[in-house]
Amino acid sequence: MSLFMDVHNMEGGVSAEDVAGAHRADLATQGEHGVEYLKYWVDEEAGKIFCLVNAPNAEAANTVHREAHGLVADEIYMVSEHT
Repeated sequence: MSLFMDVHNMEGGVSAEDVAGAHRADLATQGEHGVEYLKYWVDEEAGKIFCLVNAPNAEAANTVHREAHGLVADEIYMVSEHT
């Protein structure tokens, strides 16, 4: 498993409530693909969503988004955690 951060750019902004619903859909779908969505961040005004996910690869992470709610990431980066 690798750690990924994805970025969604939502034209016209986004509501935290809508993102929470999409995240719940991701959680309901992720197990079928060996993916674990860990955390997300939202900038409502800028229309930015950032998702932190453990996944076998970037495509598996995007497949969960696609199947759960159709909003695939615009960008996805492999990252490593440092404290």
